[in-house]
Amino acid sequence: MADPHHDAPLDFDTLAVRAGIERSQFNEHSEAMYLTSSFVFDNAAQAAARFAGEEPGNVYARFTNPTVSAMQTRLAALEGGEACIATASGMAALLATVMALLKAGDHVVASQGLFGSSQQLFTNVFGKFGVDTTFVPATDLAAYEVAMRPETRLVFLETPSNPLTELIDIATVAEIAHRHDALLVVDNCFCTPALQRPLALGADIVIHSATKYLDGQGRVLGGAVVGNAVLMEEVFRFLRTAGPCLSPFNAWVILKGLETLKLRMEAQSANALRLAQWLEAQPWVARVYYPGLPSHPQFDLAQRQQSLPGAIVSFDVIGARPEAWRLVDATRMVSITANLGDTKTTLTHPASTTHGRISAEARAASGIGESLLRVAVGLESVEDIQADLARWLTV
Repeated sequence: MADPHHDAPLDFDTLAVRAGIERSQFNEHSEAMYLTSSFVFDNAAQAAARFAGEEPGNVYARFTNPTVSAMQTRLAALEGGEACIATASGMAALLATVMALLKAGDHVVASQGLFGSSQQLFTNVFGKFGVDTTFVPATDLAAYEVAMRPETRLVFLETPSNPLTELIDIATVAEIAHRHDALLVVDNCFCTPALQRPLALGADIVIHSATKYLDGQGRVLGGAVVGNAVLMEEVFRFLRTAGPCLSPFNAWVILKGLETLKLRMEAQSANALRLAQWLEAQPWVARVYYPGLPSHPQFDLAQRQQSLPGAIVSFDVIGARPEAWRLVDATRMVSITANLGDTKTTLTHPASTTHGRISAEARAASGIGESLLRVAVGLESVEDIQADLARWLTV
């Protein structure tokens, strides 16, 4: 997006608050929210032309709505994509992408250690429709090459991964995927375009759970798919028919959340780094997983691929589930919830929550043990977060 008065593209900060604005006849300053299920046509011919796609304009809120369109335009601009399709949730975004672009007999290569529901979708849902998935160790670049087949159509990455913050070299995997005529899809939920832009690194599609950092305050559900216009048209066709659409109200909330995205991500990343450094010095912590620490296996990649390490810190307590649950139960300030990306710090035990539905073998392969805890660091005082996490030592 460029300013109409000069040719220079607008900066990220400006796009976050200006992209997608189309004022109504009332010339409102804040983006309008259009809560309507349908739109009225001037005559029968216009209705027919709109339904056929021969004339631009809104038709039915399942697939056209001005508020949703504004949110889509803004996020596409932030990610550097040509188009965006908004969905009802992050899982709906993944569902829409695969159902739109793949068919029975196609093959997917996916990184291990995905969010539990994403693993369930690939194995238990897409598998029923004839789409086979091979999971490979997330950071083993050679494994992606080995896993590729003639029928491989899509490579799916989550980087950083949930919850161990493993990083995958997007540019290298993009080269592997494209050499085999496959698309690369990257879940950019943990970083958002404020910290990482996968399309610029060679990815074809970016997906989001907008529920997380894009909203930023734990208010609504939402998802998004971003890519080039041709691929997004395929996703749009699926959404128009199947209906996993984003509501105008939720789109408006996310639209406003995008205005403060970069500020929040910078502040929460700074808090997360301080918390990770503190955790690494605690005698009751066995290991800390955070891309901003030199001890992280992909620390160098994090410096190249992301502008900041992000706000997710995971760690193993010394012990197993009893000790991890004791720590969780002793907290009084942080929120015990599986959601993340909120201004409020959240704490969860992945093995019994976000990854509880996958097999013990799959958890072990992903490195998710019973002693692991995930902290999504918010905007509170770091000292207060530290004190709350250490409370279990005195109760």
